Amino acid sequence: MAEKTRYSDAELEEFRAIILDKLAVAKRDYEMLKGGVTNSDGNDVADTSPTFKVLEEGATTLSKEEAGRLAQRQMKFIQNLQAALVRIENKTYGICRATGKLIPKERLRAVPHATLSIEAKQGGVK
Repeated sequence: MAEKTRYSDAELEEFRAIILDKLAVAKRDYEMLKGGVTNSDGNDVADTSPTFKVLEEGATTLSKEEAGRLAQRQMKFIQNLQAALVRIENKTYGICRATGKLIPKERLRAVPHATLSIEAKQGGVK
């Protein structure tokens, strides 16, 4: 029997469902992080007494910087998931970009936006 060169439409639909679930959670988390950076929830040191404001400004700045970094990482994750959806549409999803072989289903279930097999990611493929 010839080696499979792509996943079936039914398998692609299974992966689409996994990706859409992860995408919904990722977008919710991104909005929460973005709210922490932009202070859209209104909980800031501005509404406390001046004594506490001086003590809290440094911590608030660090907290916002960390939330900003996390929001950037989350946005990159969202973009990777969206790119995976495009690959599903193009029927190229699950194909290792280094080897051209199918990425195992177990890997795609764990990392649905993967574009490399474990072997290629670890550098075993030239």
